[in-house]
Amino acid sequence: MAVVMALALQPVAAQAAQPWQCVPFARLISGIQIFGDAHTWWKQAVGKYDTGTTPVVGSVLVFKPQGAMRLGHVAVVSKIPTERVIQITHANWSRINGTRGQVEEDVTVVDVSAKGDWSEVKVWYDPIGGLGSTIYPTYGFIYQDQKALTMTTAMRGVQNGVQSAVDAVAASGEAISQSTDRLASLIQLSLSGDAQKTK
Repeated sequence: MAVVMALALQPVAAQAAQPWQCVPFARLISGIQIFGDAHTWWKQAVGKYDTGTTPVVGSVLVFKPQGAMRLGHVAVVSKIPTERVIQITHANWSRINGTRGQVEEDVTVVDVSAKGDWSEVKVWYDPIGGLGSTIYPTYGFIYQDQKALTMTTAMRGVQNGVQSAVDAVAASGEAISQSTDRLASLIQLSLSGDAQKTK
């Protein structure tokens, strides 16, 4: 939680400029505590986390190495619009304005596997504005345990609280540096609300 608080209190510009790799970003927002290259997550999850072929919000989709993506990739499921379409939040996938290390939210992923088991997917790629023709093999989904789920819920509350505070500060013309107390109280309120919801 200390990491979440530290990130939440960083200036917005600093957060936007920070380049991300997929692994630390997925670990941070999912709460799943696995380390090492993305393609190793699947084996590391054995005995620690449940795994499967059905997407669940908050679970981590683990991509197999392929071509230039030799270390694999991990992404967190953010929405499930249909049985064969999900949305993910992940880092370091698309080049946005020519730059790697960007975070993308609610990116479309389509299951194109013959069995409908999410073993092969197409992923939205921002520079072409579409899914493209590349098919990516995956291992499947790693599911959050209750502790990870609670951490993710709390973090979403922190993010919402910080964004609300930043929006309010910008609207009123106050300097962000003079609004630390307000940010802290909004973060505390959002955490308290999430704590009540998870009981």
